[in-house]
Amino acid sequence: MCGITGYVGTRASLPVVLEQLKRLEYRGYDSSGVALLLGDQLEVVRSVGKLASLESRVAGMESKAQVGIGHTRWATHGAPSDENAHPHIDCKGTFAVAHNGIIENYQELREWLMERGHHFTSETDTEVLPHLFEELYEGSVEQTLQKAFQRVEGSYACAIVTTHAPDTIFVARRQSPLVIGLAQGEKFVASDIPAVMGHTRDVLILEDGDIARVTKDAIHLFDENLHPLSRTPFTVTWDSHAAEKSGYEHFMLKEIHEQPAVLRDTLRGKLTDDGRVHIKELEPLADELRHADRINIVACGTAYHAGCVGKSFIEQLTGLPVEVDLASEYRYRHPIITDRTIVVVISQSGETADTLAALRESRARGAKVIGVINVVGSSIARESDAVVYTWAGPEICVASTKAYVTQLLALYLLGLHIARVRGVADAESLAVVERLRTIPDLLERVLEHADQVRELARGLAGKQDFFFLGRGADFAVALEGALKLKEISYLHAEAYAAGEMKHGPLALISPDVPIICLVTQERLREKMISNIKEMKARGARCVGITKEGDRQTPGVVDESFAIPWIEDMLTPILTVVPLQLLAYFIAKELGRDIDQPRNLAKSVTVE
Repeated sequence: MCGITGYVGTRASLPVVLEQLKRLEYRGYDSSGVALLLGDQLEVVRSVGKLASLESRVAGMESKAQVGIGHTRWATHGAPSDENAHPHIDCKGTFAVAHNGIIENYQELREWLMERGHHFTSETDTEVLPHLFEELYEGSVEQTLQKAFQRVEGSYACAIVTTHAPDTIFVARRQSPLVIGLAQGEKFVASDIPAVMGHTRDVLILEDGDIARVTKDAIHLFDENLHPLSRTPFTVTWDSHAAEKSGYEHFMLKEIHEQPAVLRDTLRGKLTDDGRVHIKELEPLADELRHADRINIVACGTAYHAGCVGKSFIEQLTGLPVEVDLASEYRYRHPIITDRTIVVVISQSGETADTLAALRESRARGAKVIGVINVVGSSIARESDAVVYTWAGPEICVASTKAYVTQLLALYLLGLHIARVRGVADAESLAVVERLRTIPDLLERVLEHADQVRELARGLAGKQDFFFLGRGADFAVALEGALKLKEISYLHAEAYAAGEMKHGPLALISPDVPIICLVTQERLREKMISNIKEMKARGARCVGITKEGDRQTPGVVDESFAIPWIEDMLTPILTVVPLQLLAYFIAKELGRDIDQPRNLAKSVTVE
């Protein structure tokens, strides 16, 4: 999710690397740095904050280095700071590494390296890499990288420079993207294509397990066993603006399609080999979780909708009563809070003003607070008693998509962890853990049918009012579906528990009102079908979101979209995706400013 750049050629590398970093600023970051290699001299400059801060630190430098790497960091392990910024170096100053991804076993590697005399200066997982390279180096950089990455668990995209190979950048990839731009007499390394497009359109995309030695005149590509590889570069035909979005027309669509990857990142390191969930960040609260008598979930907007899903799941697994509150109302209703209350606050930015105020009120009244957030070093991260991070990475579009699904997953993991700590995990819990492993793949299957949602949207874009209906977990997702449509299309949309329609809202139903009906809760299907028939009797056009294998609902609704079969409690992560796509394609049909809808801000930092 961060930005990696690199240059090797005949020009001074510093201005090229900085220019490449500027092309990746759209990805979001909190610190940056460069490493310049000239012969046996390795110079690293890093700075917290925006690139302007780094540029001020390198102003006046007249480095002749023709090899360099750069990085813009989105904090994961360790808050934003000069020390935690990349690139990181080893004790001897012989290796510098810029890294994207998550090293799951970094603590184990760090302890082993410290026992062998290595000194660490940051809180990051990345810093283990240069020290590991230093420890394992025996004359061949390629063999060093191979041995090192065999010990690493997790994901990585790395750009590496070393005094052992003064005219070279080494790169390696597992699960995180990395590309090499090719030009005559020079090569460019980047985590995303926009960084190289000012210099070349010929790009080699690395695949999982690749290791490459990059010089100004050649690329030597190897697999994870150092067997030579041959791969044909391709020519980028997008313009630079489209390249920022990896060829997608809008950031929202790009971020919708990133959801399988960020779910994998959020799962990483939390599922044990024996089929259980263990969140190490919650270990200090084990006693409090064991003896808690209630859980309060507090959030705003999309995060509140995630909390509505989490409520039923956590109650079902743990037996604890769970309340969900809008943060803007929480402090003013005199909530019941004791020293046996666990308060879960959810925020993408970690700076949401109402949610932060609820956190402070809860702690002042004796509760322990768990933050479910996406930004390391944010106010909520600093002030919570424990944090479960959602590894969604930067989300550029104002309307949240990938942050929402990672919040859902984090709440599932939280519920399973609490059940285990309280000794109430059962066979059903173990089955849920195993199913969670498959969620990213199932979501990819949903995205393969995006064109079907596009066709639905074309037939609905002329309507002015929408209803989203569901029961149980489907109702919680209906709330989010209606919000997405409102946010980016500016159309009126309401979400209701389907059984409530006869208590008033039915008066609004007419042939001009489309109704999006979520029908994925199998025990409630018959009830939901009855509700749909009530709508149809009044001329409504009903679109069903169903599960594969449902033979009843498609015969009742006018059109339907089926998600892969999954247990009822886990459907929300899949059902929300066609709703996100529907909102996107309707807004596109209407010509809306999708990534920056009117009147809205990404992070709401005022009450």
